[in-house]
Amino acid sequence: MDVYTMTNGCELTIRLRGELDHHAAQETVTAIERALDAALPRRLTLDFGGVTFMDSSGIAVALRSQRRMTALGGGMVLTNVPPQAKKVFDAAGIACGARKT
Repeated sequence: MDVYTMTNGCELTIRLRGELDHHAAQETVTAIERALDAALPRRLTLDFGGVTFMDSSGIAVALRSQRRMTALGGGMVLTNVPPQAKKVFDAAGIACGARKT
């Protein structure tokens, strides 16, 4: 899993690429937490556009990111969620943004 960050003022976008499974989840969480600590954003966008596979570990990544943003007093959105990952989020009752083209 590759994690790319882009900061624009008080907004942080994190783009994920690759497979987000139990093998990659902890490393991904660590990378996101480091980016959040460095940027201290008011808004986080997790861009799943490059995710080729996701299991339930992706839910944990999203929920931990959401909790961290709540602690920072900010908000978070999920974007560009591919159909396979959207099914995982839907099964857990987690709303996510539509896939952008």
